[in-house]
Amino acid sequence: MLAKILSVAHLGLKTVPVEVEVNLSPTGFPGFSIIGLPGKEIDEAKERVKTALANCGFAFPTAKIVVNLAPADIPKEGSCYDLPIAAGLLRAIGAIPDRDEEGYFYGELSLDGSLRHTKGVFLLALSAKENKIKNLFIPSLSANEASVVSGISVYPVTSLKALINHLNNIEPILKSVKTEKQDETEEIPPEFDFDEILGQEQAKRALEIAAAGGHNIFMIGPPGSGKTMLARALPGILPPLNEEESLEVTKIYSLTGNIPPGGSLIKVRPFRTSHHTTSRIGLIGGGSQPHPGEISLAHHGVLFLDELPEFPRSTLEALRQPLEDGVINVSRIAGFAKFPAQFMLVAAANPCPCGYLGDPQRECRCSPRMISRYQSRLSGPLMDRIDLHLNVPAVKVEKLIRQSRIQADEKADLTRSESSRQIRKRVEKAREIQNKRFKGIGIQVNAKMRNKEVKKFCEICPEAQLILKQAVVNFHLSARAYFRVIKVSRTIADLTGSDEIKPEYVAEALQYRTRFEN
Repeated sequence: MLAKILSVAHLGLKTVPVEVEVNLSPTGFPGFSIIGLPGKEIDEAKERVKTALANCGFAFPTAKIVVNLAPADIPKEGSCYDLPIAAGLLRAIGAIPDRDEEGYFYGELSLDGSLRHTKGVFLLALSAKENKIKNLFIPSLSANEASVVSGISVYPVTSLKALINHLNNIEPILKSVKTEKQDETEEIPPEFDFDEILGQEQAKRALEIAAAGGHNIFMIGPPGSGKTMLARALPGILPPLNEEESLEVTKIYSLTGNIPPGGSLIKVRPFRTSHHTTSRIGLIGGGSQPHPGEISLAHHGVLFLDELPEFPRSTLEALRQPLEDGVINVSRIAGFAKFPAQFMLVAAANPCPCGYLGDPQRECRCSPRMISRYQSRLSGPLMDRIDLHLNVPAVKVEKLIRQSRIQADEKADLTRSESSRQIRKRVEKAREIQNKRFKGIGIQVNAKMRNKEVKKFCEICPEAQLILKQAVVNFHLSARAYFRVIKVSRTIADLTGSDEIKPEYVAEALQYRTRFEN
């Protein structure tokens, strides 16, 4: 008896239909084999399916069982084939009717026959809509992911027994109600508010510019100066994801299993942070079966790398191409995958191994050779791709005490630092200007402008052009750095509502091209 069930395979962010063929042969030695380039998880599905069927009251057939995942030349991995294999077996033994119009089956089985939350459901729903598949049978804990996609019927399956009863018209499963996209917007308070950060007004200004234009930023300063706190406060001034960005981020998070049970569209910009021991594959992406790395998980959000010089040189150099192109191409024998990686890089470092080079209060204990070796871990080409370079000095004790008193005094509102909400309003206004400017050309922020867009949208007055020319000569700016200064100047102009790039905007942008201070 031969039965066929439809499912899918994920190749990166691309989804390919898969036909699960289950054949029961009364002749031959009894056995259970799965073919069609299955991964380790699929091979283990034999025991899960066998036990789940037994716990649902079905005797496992004593026959030669062959499961083929077609097309056979595409690698398959994951636990999502448990449900289609079980459904194919049930159809082959006549426990459920044979219908071609049923749709996609997808999900991981527990040993008791219930279905677990399974990653990749959002991509499955998008594939169903593209291929005009009407019905989805998926775990109930993953139903919200698929419900945001219109034009398909989502059946939230709680257990194998519930699916059998539904397909036999005994007890129908109610369709999942579509989740309205606007209801998913939820404002999550930032880890730190800008008005909690004492001093560091220049750093706050630089982060505002970075948030408004999507620029990369590098902060250098002694330990305890607030670099990490500043980075973690950045998400509080970023605007929420728009609909297109939300769909792109949700695809990546669904593929990697980062959407929790019951979760749906992601509307908050990602903030990812990686330790310096993170492997190159973990940061960039890859593996024998290509999967996204941290730079893709930070798509349309922020990737924070603290202690940047402590990362391996090869790992940092691998960032150069995605910083420039906004995508990462992973090519392996098993296949090719392309993952989006348009992220804001926020990096932090000490000026030397001990951290106190140039500090007026503490003496640096590092030798010139140690300092040179430490600073040389960051290559020129990598640093050239970072728009804003910022010195973050230690906050003086007098200022800490004064600011603490101001924050403790509820009547001193006029002297308080600006809150993240106030800064965010300016950032959102600047982003609206950019959205109108780049409408229809596939660019969201100033940082992603190519040279032709810079020439088209960055009108520079003659005085500002003269300052730029002098800066190129005096500071030996590369062509890449030259265009990045213009992009930052364009963002500063957007924050002030100016159509023209004025000299003061260029002058401020040039202040953020400093490097290590010896």
